Amino acid sequence: MRELLRTPAQCFHDSLSEMLSRSSGNAEALDLDPLSEILRDFRPSGVSYGHCRLTKPWGVDFPEETSARLHFLVAGECWFRKEKYEPMRLRAGDVVLLPKGGAHAMADTPLGRTRPLSSFPRQEIGDRTYRMAVGGSGSETLLACCSVDFDQPALNPLLELMPAVLLVCKATLDDTTLPPLLDAMAEEVMNQRIGGATVLARLADVVIVRLIRHWVEERCGDTSGWLAAIRDPQLGRALAAMHRRPGHPWSIDTLGEVAGLSRSLFAERFAALMGTPPSQYLAKWRMHLASVWLRRDRLSISEVARRLGYQSEPAFSRAFKRLLGVPPSLFRQVTRNGSSERIFTTKQTPPPASQRFIEHGRLRRPRTQRAQS
Repeated sequence: MRELLRTPAQCFHDSLSEMLSRSSGNAEALDLDPLSEILRDFRPSGVSYGHCRLTKPWGVDFPEETSARLHFLVAGECWFRKEKYEPMRLRAGDVVLLPKGGAHAMADTPLGRTRPLSSFPRQEIGDRTYRMAVGGSGSETLLACCSVDFDQPALNPLLELMPAVLLVCKATLDDTTLPPLLDAMAEEVMNQRIGGATVLARLADVVIVRLIRHWVEERCGDTSGWLAAIRDPQLGRALAAMHRRPGHPWSIDTLGEVAGLSRSLFAERFAALMGTPPSQYLAKWRMHLASVWLRRDRLSISEVARRLGYQSEPAFSRAFKRLLGVPPSLFRQVTRNGSSERIFTTKQTPPPASQRFIEHGRLRRPRTQRAQS
């Protein structure tokens, strides 16, 4: 079967072309499927890469952070450990993705001692790129680590639904595209050619996109919530429209037109699937964007109000305070450690811990005035 697969270079080129095609084109177009409309804004940024050569005995604690974290085991084996989870054994070719970051550890044994990542000497080999060699004189493990931030906040509802940990076992992977991509990553790590860190960062982008898409596809049985709504041929168009054009003066009537439904039928179906009326969802989505733009991008209040379609700064400030409890002028002072990222939430019951991993290569399961506040 391996002989029938495309080469790593071909696979990378095709997957990258696919991803780029989604991030280009007319921002007003809504002719793609709604989920693609959300994913087309997937723009990883702030990628940092680590090339870790680890010899037994070794153990590394990775700190709490909000960036997504990807670990790819190039050679050898190790154990992944995270609070509230059983230790997971990784073998060469396996991948671990933490979509929302979080503290965790990697070690040569399931219960071995670990040290903070910051305590190990690291060799800087480029911008946000390092090489690390630690451990004793035992057998060797080669690990590629990437931290990725998402430049656009549009993925926030999707990321909140995802489990804390996704584990892909290469030995039983049923996605025929991922193995060549992982092979290409392994080749770059092993050869350490000029520009390797840049290539690895691009490869990691594509791998993460495919993992997210694969997880979404595995959730096709969901009958309510954000994923069910975005997949609905009619509601999905309206949901994507709100995400693509949050500053548009949406009303129940105009959103119903986008969905191809009457005003009453649209409002009823949206509330039934999402657990909240369209106007409330749109208001929360706008305030989530506002919180990101105010805290992270340091935009002025007037600029945020303009982007979100408010006629005046006072009108925006009132809406902001009504939903977040503080006026935007005080928001930067009262938010710490990314707490604003929790403002926008989707209604979803978390799965039991036993369902939060990808087992045997398959991804498992683990919200204007009128419509404008």
